[in-house]
Amino acid sequence: MVPSGDAFHVVDLLGRQCTDVPVDWLQAEETIESLGIRYLAHRYVLRLADGSERRVRISEVSTSRIVVLDDELGSASVVGAQPEAFDLPFPAPEGLRSLD
Repeated sequence: MVPSGDAFHVVDLLGRQCTDVPVDWLQAEETIESLGIRYLAHRYVLRLADGSERRVRISEVSTSRIVVLDDELGSASVVGAQPEAFDLPFPAPEGLRSLD
């Protein structure tokens, strides 16, 4: 939660604002609870600088960076796979969007 006057904006673990307007403490807590962390396991699409798109999965999230792995056909979870990794800034750029 990020303070905004006497209220709060809810921000997810990717650094994206989840409330359009400031909300009170109780509503902020309820929003966070409803978000959970399951969205981190979703499949995402990453738009690259050349305009192409890649299916990716989130590998790491911190307040300094987000790492996603190339996941065409679910290949990122194959034992021994060495998928291409993409370092993204925090908060997540608009070019990263959920498929779920």
